Amino acid sequence: MTMLLEEVPMTLETAPDALAGFTIGVTATRRSEELAALLERRGARVVRAPAIRIVPLAEDAGLLAATRACLEASVDDVVITTGVGFRGWMAAAEGWGLSADLNAHLGNARLLARGPKARGAVRAAGLVDFWTPATESCEEVKEYLLAQDLRGRRIAVQLHGEPLDGFVASLREAGAEVIEVPVYRWLPYRDTSPLRRLISQVITGSVDAVAFTSAPAVLAMLGAARADGLEDALLAAFDTRVVAACVGPVTAGPLTQRGVRAVQPDRARLGALARTLARHLPESGVTRLVAGGHDLEIRGHAVVVDGELKPLPPAPMAVLKRLAARPGHVVNRADLRVVLPGGPSRDSAEHAVEMAITRLRRALGPAGIVETVVKRGYRLACGRDER
Repeated sequence: MTMLLEEVPMTLETAPDALAGFTIGVTATRRSEELAALLERRGARVVRAPAIRIVPLAEDAGLLAATRACLEASVDDVVITTGVGFRGWMAAAEGWGLSADLNAHLGNARLLARGPKARGAVRAAGLVDFWTPATESCEEVKEYLLAQDLRGRRIAVQLHGEPLDGFVASLREAGAEVIEVPVYRWLPYRDTSPLRRLISQVITGSVDAVAFTSAPAVLAMLGAARADGLEDALLAAFDTRVVAACVGPVTAGPLTQRGVRAVQPDRARLGALARTLARHLPESGVTRLVAGGHDLEIRGHAVVVDGELKPLPPAPMAVLKRLAARPGHVVNRADLRVVLPGGPSRDSAEHAVEMAITRLRRALGPAGIVETVVKRGYRLACGRDER
């Protein structure tokens, strides 16, 4: 008997080649391989540039002091911001011999988990979560607590790598006693050279998007750019030709505050982030035209000619994009020279342009796509020159 399987339609974001021809920077440290695999599975070229590293505080005096403060008296509410942070706290308490006492205190408190990962860590510890916000944001947790009478309540707040000054201050102003629990902190990645290279690639347009999975990673990139005097150029690139893709609104916060619009998925998940990029880049980062009777789709580092993907080196790609900016119009050699990577000297400029054109024609395949206009320059064969 033949079994008929229901055909599942393939959408743009799930197509295996949705990101083919695009280059995406990944700044994550934790789960970077997973995110890179999700993007590469859709055809992207991935540039890995870890921006931050997590430093556990299992032996840190601040974490031990916060844990003991929680044990001094009953705790009414515990805000758990991250699953990895809560698990680290439990592991540290076990190492200090305080695990049983801490579990007993937390078991009598309302455990407010910021998202499903934090909720999963709570349940894995044998505890019962009380409430999780629909938006998975600390802001909603804060509003939830402030809607209640907090006078005299003891609230423990598990931090997630950086201080939550506004969050904590609001609770204290409402009359709560707040214990800050610093489980881990973010520090710049030891080797900053990959991040600095990525910053340069963003500024020059060598990458099409950068994927961020945490606000500290965004801040680390901005800080590294600022140290090299490139922060304004980096923000300008994100505000124009390079997509900043953030896993959620908290991650996008540092960019939003600087006026940069970040692309975000509906749900703060790595898979959703990859799908959002696979949908957004082909819609916004592609130039489509007909030249010499052939369909062209110009992407980040490749061109699709009549449905066939053809990767291009930087110089031919720069020339193609410049020609495509005015399809059918002549672009002279001087204009093409300025877009060549490396900025060749005047003496070698004409030869460099000719080499780039030759390599471009060879890579495109069919003849007649790029035309030479004698003594004037070059153009894409998209119609009569109207200059």
